[in-house]
Amino acid sequence: MIETFAALLLAHVLADFVLQTNWMAARKRQFPVLILHGLVVLITAQLCLGHVTAWPLLALAATHFAIDAIKTYGDFSGLAGFLTDQGAHLIILATVAWIAPDLWQTGFWAMQAPPLPAPNTLPSTMILIAGAVLATRAGGFATALMMKPYDTAMSQTAESGLPGAGQRIGVLERGLIYLLVLLGELGGIGFLVAAKSILRFGTVSGDRKATEYVIIGTLFSFGWALVVAIAVKALLSQL
Repeated sequence: MIETFAALLLAHVLADFVLQTNWMAARKRQFPVLILHGLVVLITAQLCLGHVTAWPLLALAATHFAIDAIKTYGDFSGLAGFLTDQGAHLIILATVAWIAPDLWQTGFWAMQAPPLPAPNTLPSTMILIAGAVLATRAGGFATALMMKPYDTAMSQTAESGLPGAGQRIGVLERGLIYLLVLLGELGGIGFLVAAKSILRFGTVSGDRKATEYVIIGTLFSFGWALVVAIAVKALLSQL
């Protein structure tokens, strides 16, 4: 069951956070674009599991489409909408893995003879990759939604910096935290927090709004990466 869930999780994060382009996200209210995203969900699930005609994957894609339609046409936006949407998708992934636990074992990848990796190696790699995407890219979306209510106030006082630098810094810091937790080097997270505080001191010193903005964003971003890394370690321990 865990192997099936690992493949489905990788398929989900690829479909939602890698293969879903900004163009698709901006036009999701258009029904053909929503259908296109549903097809991407189906194809990624088929590829990750090595199944083409398995009915649970068709049901998974249809359910994913329904959840996205409810979120899109119901105007459920913001961080709460994002978390509810992703939580619903994860519940569906777990349900499919519970109903059809042998999808991985009967799929193309698991049935290949050596020199492909051992049975549990590939699912472990899938979980690690999915976790990395969730920690970095999904974490970027979540952090942006968390900080959105404060963007107007900050735009009135904040100085312009390098284009896109803040997003890249966020990806790097969450990626480092993800790796540090998986490696068991939790002390390195404290060093990372201290280093960022020192580097940011000159920018926010004397500006209460900027200081609070950086603290909120940093704590949320770090916390997101920590939760994802801990969840990944828990999944890996079940393989």
